[in-house]
Amino acid sequence: MSSPVIVSAVRTAVGTARKGTLANTPAEQLAATVLKAAIDRAGIDPALVDDVIFAESMYGGGALARHAAVELGIFQAGGVALNRHCAGSLTAVGFASAQITAGMERVIIAGGVQSISTGPQMRWRVPGTDTFQDFWMPPTHPDSAEAPNQDMSITVGWNTATAAGLTREEMDAWALRSHQRAIAAIDAGQFQDEIVPVDALQMDGTTVTFAVDEHPRRDSSAEKLANLKVIHPEIEGFSITAGNASGVNDGASALAVMGADVAGSEGLAPIAKVLGWTAKGANPRDTGIAAIETIRKLLDRTGRSAADIALWEINEAFAAVPLAACRTLGISEEVVNISGSGCSIGHPIAASGGRMLTTLINDLKRRGGGLGIAAMCAGGGQGGALLIEV
Repeated sequence: MSSPVIVSAVRTAVGTARKGTLANTPAEQLAATVLKAAIDRAGIDPALVDDVIFAESMYGGGALARHAAVELGIFQAGGVALNRHCAGSLTAVGFASAQITAGMERVIIAGGVQSISTGPQMRWRVPGTDTFQDFWMPPTHPDSAEAPNQDMSITVGWNTATAAGLTREEMDAWALRSHQRAIAAIDAGQFQDEIVPVDALQMDGTTVTFAVDEHPRRDSSAEKLANLKVIHPEIEGFSITAGNASGVNDGASALAVMGADVAGSEGLAPIAKVLGWTAKGANPRDTGIAAIETIRKLLDRTGRSAADIALWEINEAFAAVPLAACRTLGISEEVVNISGSGCSIGHPIAASGGRMLTTLINDLKRRGGGLGIAAMCAGGGQGGALLIEV
C-alpha cells in the first residue's frame, strides 16, 4: 500500500464557450495538451503511466483519455471516460488515488476536459413517436417542478439561495469579489505556473497562443451586477442572474498522481499529498446543498474539522453554493476561492475540479502550505470533495 501524492498539476486557461479563443479547439486537442504537460512538468517517464482518467460531461461518448494517450504514443496506458458532471475531475483524482492506495496502479494522470464549443449536438427520438428533439442533452435526473433537469438556475441556484436564506445583494457581492480576486491573481502572475498554453485555431485560419483566462471581467461592478435581469422574472423574488452564476466555458486540467514510494524511487518531488476523497448524493432539488453534505462527509471520514482547513475551493456553479457552505459550516469567506472561481474564472464543467485542485495547490504553496479542500455540487443532486496537504 502506498500513499497517493500529486507530482504535477496543470490546466489550460479557461475560454468563453462558443465565442472565445478556444471556440475552435476540439476536446481531443485540449486533452492531449494537458496530458503531455502533466507528464513533462513532473518529469515522468511516459512509459511509467499506467492509466489516464479524464472526466467528460455532455461530450457524447468516446474516451478522450485514451485518445490523448494514443496521440502521444503512450500505448501501454489505458484510458477511461468518467462522468460525475461538475465533480467529474475531482472524482477522477479520487479514483486515481484509490487505485494507487490499493496497489493496483503506480502512476495515473487524472483530470477532465470540457469543450462546450465543439461538443456534438445530439438528436433524440421521443419514445413512441417519429418525432425528434434537436439540441437534446441527457438529463441529469428525472424532471420535476421543484428540480427541473434542464434548468440549473432553479435546481441549484434558486433552491440553494432559498434554503440558505441568501439575498440577491449577497450573491452579487460574492460574484463581484470573485471577479476582483481573479483579476488580481492574473495581474500578479499567479496562474502562470499552472497554465499550459494552447495553440488555438481562430476563425480566420490563424493560430494564437492562449494562456490567460478570458472570462473574468475587469469592468464588473456592483451597479452592473444589480442591473442584470433575473433569469426567471415570473418567479416572485427570484434572485439568480447571469452575473451571480458561473460562465459557460471551455478548458482542461490534469494532475499526475502516483505512490509516494514511486515518487521517491524516481526522484520526483510531490507538490501535494492526497489525504481523502468523497462523494455524496442528495435529492436533486438540494443539489447545491450536496456540496455541504459532501464536505461534512469528507471531514468525518478523515477525522478533520472545518477549522483545520487553511484554504477552500468551493465551486461557484452559482454564488449561492459557496455562500451557503460558508454560512452553514462556519467557514470564513476570506479563505474560500481566494483567486476566483466559477463566476469569474469560469466553469468548464468536467475540467473544473482539476482546475480547482491545481489552483488550490499553488495558493497553499504561496501561503506556506497546509490543508486544503476542493468541493463542488454536481448535476442530479451530487457532490464531490477532496482533501490535500501541501
